[in-house]
Amino acid sequence: MKIIDMQAFLEVELRVGRVLRAEHFAAAHKPALLLDIDFGPEIGVLTSSARITDHYAPESLPGQLVVAVVNMPPRQIGPRLSRCLVTGFHDAEGKVRLCRPDAEVPLGTRLL
Repeated sequence: MKIIDMQAFLEVELRVGRVLRAEHFAAAHKPALLLDIDFGPEIGVLTSSARITDHYAPESLPGQLVVAVVNMPPRQIGPRLSRCLVTGFHDAEGKVRLCRPDAEVPLGTRLL
C-alpha cells in the first residue's frame, strides 16, 4: 500500500453519474461495455469503456448510478475515446462489481 497525502487524494475527482446508455463494445480487445454517463450540468455526458461484462448486461445499466474518475486524460480504446474511469471492486473470482452509491444523490456529486 502506498501512502499519499490529502492533497494527492483531492486531485482525483471521483463523481457520481447516471448511465444513460450501455452497449457491448465489440472493438475492445477484452470484453467490455461502452457506457454514456451523465455527470450533471457542470461536467456533462462522458463515455467510458468498462470491463464489467461478467456481472452486468448492457440492458441492466441505464438509469443506474456509478462512481467514476472524471479528471483523467481521455484514453483511446479501439475507435473510441474513454473520457472517464468507472470504478469497481474485484470479487472473490476477480470479476468487477461496480462502485455505486446506495441511494440517490445529485449527479456530479464528488466523493470525499
